[in-house]
Amino acid sequence: MMGDQQRTALPLAGHTAVAVVGGGAMGIGIAHAFATAGASVDLIDADLARAEAAAKKLEGVLQAAVTRGKLSLAEAAAARARVSPRASLVEVAPGAALIVEAVPEIVDLKRRVLAEAESREPAILASNTSGIAIGELAADLARPERFIGMHFFNPVWAMALLEIVVSAQTSESTLAAALQLGKGIGKETIVVRDLPGFASTRLGIALGLEAMRMLEDGVASAADIDRAMEIGYRHPMGPLKLTDLVGLDVRLDIARNLARTYGERYAPPKVLETMVAAGKLGKKSGEGFYRWTESGAVTV
Repeated sequence: MMGDQQRTALPLAGHTAVAVVGGGAMGIGIAHAFATAGASVDLIDADLARAEAAAKKLEGVLQAAVTRGKLSLAEAAAARARVSPRASLVEVAPGAALIVEAVPEIVDLKRRVLAEAESREPAILASNTSGIAIGELAADLARPERFIGMHFFNPVWAMALLEIVVSAQTSESTLAAALQLGKGIGKETIVVRDLPGFASTRLGIALGLEAMRMLEDGVASAADIDRAMEIGYRHPMGPLKLTDLVGLDVRLDIARNLARTYGERYAPPKVLETMVAAGKLGKKSGEGFYRWTESGAVTV
């Protein structure tokens, strides 16, 4: 696990209300970021049992931060108390400062979630998409000027970067408010134009896909391909191990989306499609390019 980022956040006002849709790794991380900064957070999943399970995982993340000395017991308890698991957006009070969706990278799913979220009239509506154009996701929105991309990085509590994505319709006031929220949770922000893949994903996925092609070609083992980037280029994590952490299914969806725009250079390698079909999704399934145990990654 990567270490927690330095806590340089300007604490958010106690009345700041945020809703996060999606109880996966990214949703839990985003909820953690806002709750530890002082916001009240509704954590929403498909049903209450799943939302409560996500909140329980978040509790584990907070406890791990206490163990590492990044949070006090009191801070962790206060952050957990600010998080409310919800089964539906209907349970979210109108007028939240922010609703951010963190559901899988499927355009139709995201559009449905965003349309429902917009009905709760948040000041800012955001997507955590890592590669889908914001303008495409805004197609069914009544107030696209309030919509923006807020691309967090996994694990959210350790990664300082927040990529803010603006479409042609995003208002200056929405951008300013999103930047302020990013500052409030201690993130370093960059602002990018609304092109599929943005900046970080377009570069990161290209490296990851090429590493997979190298593995297919027998250039080297997964571990040695990763070590080449970690030692030779000082990347904190190699592209194949990072793919395991992100999720092979997530990277497959991203690659397919980018290939529709940029062509064959982003076409998913066969090894990626085969592993996803076999349920080898990376850390969350216990096996991807590596086998995963509680102590970390083990070479396959």
